[in-house]
Amino acid sequence: MSNIPETGRTPRVQIRLIIIQVLVFSLLLTLGGRLWYLQIRNGDEYTAEAAGNGVQQVVQPAVRGSILDARGVPLADNETRLVVSASRTELMKMKDDGKGVLARLAGVLGMKPKEVADKVRLCDSETPQPCWNGSPYQPIPVTDEATTKQALQIRERAEDFPGITAEPTAVRRYTAPGKARTSQVLGYLSPVTDEEIEKAKDGPSPYLRSDMVGRSGLERTYDKELRGKAGVTRYEVDNLGRVMGEAENDPTVPGSNVVTSIDARVQAVAEYELHQAMKTVRKETDKITGRPYAADSGAVVVMESKTGRVISMASQPDYDPNAWVGGISGKEYARLTGKNSNYPLLNRAIQGQAPAGSVFKVVSASAAVRGGHPFDGRYNCSSSYSMGGRSFANFESKGHGPITLGDALKFSCNTVFYRLGHEEWQRDGGIKPKKGAHDWFYRTARDFGFGGETGIDLPNEVKGRIPDRQWKQNFWKANKDAWCKQGKKGGTYVEQIAYESCLEGNQLKAFDSINFAIGQGDVLITPIQLATAYAAISNGGTLFKPTVGKAVISPDGKRIEEIEPKADGKLPVDAETISDLDKGLRSVVEPGGTAAWRFGGWPQDKIPMRAKTGTAQVYGKQTTSWFATYTDDYTIVMTISQGGTGSGASGPAVRNIYDALYGVSDDGDINPKKALLPKPQKDLPKISRDGSIDAPEIRPYVPEKPKDPAADQQIAIGRSGD
Repeated sequence: MSNIPETGRTPRVQIRLIIIQVLVFSLLLTLGGRLWYLQIRNGDEYTAEAAGNGVQQVVQPAVRGSILDARGVPLADNETRLVVSASRTELMKMKDDGKGVLARLAGVLGMKPKEVADKVRLCDSETPQPCWNGSPYQPIPVTDEATTKQALQIRERAEDFPGITAEPTAVRRYTAPGKARTSQVLGYLSPVTDEEIEKAKDGPSPYLRSDMVGRSGLERTYDKELRGKAGVTRYEVDNLGRVMGEAENDPTVPGSNVVTSIDARVQAVAEYELHQAMKTVRKETDKITGRPYAADSGAVVVMESKTGRVISMASQPDYDPNAWVGGISGKEYARLTGKNSNYPLLNRAIQGQAPAGSVFKVVSASAAVRGGHPFDGRYNCSSSYSMGGRSFANFESKGHGPITLGDALKFSCNTVFYRLGHEEWQRDGGIKPKKGAHDWFYRTARDFGFGGETGIDLPNEVKGRIPDRQWKQNFWKANKDAWCKQGKKGGTYVEQIAYESCLEGNQLKAFDSINFAIGQGDVLITPIQLATAYAAISNGGTLFKPTVGKAVISPDGKRIEEIEPKADGKLPVDAETISDLDKGLRSVVEPGGTAAWRFGGWPQDKIPMRAKTGTAQVYGKQTTSWFATYTDDYTIVMTISQGGTGSGASGPAVRNIYDALYGVSDDGDINPKKALLPKPQKDLPKISRDGSIDAPEIRPYVPEKPKDPAADQQIAIGRSGD
């Protein structure tokens, strides 16, 4: 036992406890002070640093799907090119905003420094092309045509080219098989904009900053299917950019392939023949103006009569879609959009509008029947028709006496339709229409599909115009104030017209209906509308929504989504009237008809041909040529602005397209070996699991020379028929 008393140990224990308490309190005080320093005194600083830690994305763009013709021939696909890109973010960190780097890069690429600088500047309302309209945070392509030597120079001298990359990249290519550009149908691509990203962020198919999107044509309509899904690898990084770990991956999904109903061989023929027709007619002189025909634009549509599928669609002037790949140059952009360009980006097959002229008479004949006039009745085809002191002349002032509506189509007799249009206007009450006025001519035009979109799977289709009573009223309301302000009773001619329009511009007058009956006046139609209407006559009365897309096929060929033809209504006449129209149109290509001289030697007994010519007057311009035709298989419509008469300007080209389709020679023999497409293509091309397609080779179209040397002269000087 210890001799130390119990009471002697208590003070020392207490001292130790006090020391421990002081130490613990000091530690707590120090910790509290440190926490206050971190969270309160320097809280903002550390919060900012912590915010620098996050997730960064590395995007691997998906390979865009191909656009194929009906037999699997690529119209648009991809090729690997060396793409040189600049990071605007890195360049802006430099003292000179990267000007030195871009100047050195221009030297390596053989470009001018200004060209390179323009490529990487951002687009806005005041900046002309070229400029970058995509995200400023993604690499901006400077060129997609770098050589291996140039790429190696950039990589080996990385210290001289900070922010510059040279990588092999899949780049869009428009192949133009057989020299068929198919430009307005295919469209083109450009970078996605910030506005588009924001708009689509919560949708089913959001954009990434690296995406290229379709701006027109099929590239736009089927953008979602073609684009696929980009691969994204997400990395956890600290505020210094050091990778701390990999978060998650989204694999790349290649875009699907779009198979079209376009036949590249027929497309090549159509483009060539349209171009040649315009070139030929420019050598002719307009007898009215004494000037050569301008033939400034044109379009042609080749359609399956029984389905509405488009086999070929060409528009002039056209352009090379490859100009947009890798960013369009300022010079090329100006050429495509300038005042003197005549706007080649327009697809005139669906966006070109003009008065219809005599091709519209199938509508007027149908309207007459709906109004109670028998198709086989007798109607006076006089040389002119008079109304209220005004005289409306027949074509070339010729008369044929009493004829049927079928013969009125054959001879394209204006006065028959003038009279019918005027009589129907009078029956409806004239300027003061009766309650429940039938307006058969205007209603029938709309029932044929004019004045509205056909629904074709191409963007920005226009509706044309049917100037009925409602249109007159709306047009008057929109312009009344200006007319009333400008108009003056007894003033100049322009002032007097404005004065009268102010008072009664909403009235549908007699001369409006007289002109409308032959497709003139304020009526406007498009080639695709006309082709759809004539195809409906060919197939027995069904109006189809025209389609270019035929199927969407997955990259491995396993999933196929066919795009079936869709009916969009029926013609507003019975089967008997359709049969009568068909017979009348058949007579147009037979002896005495306005198109007979263009179908000499055609095997009419084996491949029945029907047609209607049209020569539309346009205020302040030369006449517009229209030619609408069909067989049991195909409907072809061609128009040439300021090209003269229908059969004279468009006739030879349309005949040559039919010759190529069916393999018809000059003497009327049919050679199956030369026939490009005697029957519509039904089967879809096969795509292998590796994505390869066994597509046939397409050779450029070489037309056969006419056997008769005088044939070219006849094309140049022959102007008979309208």
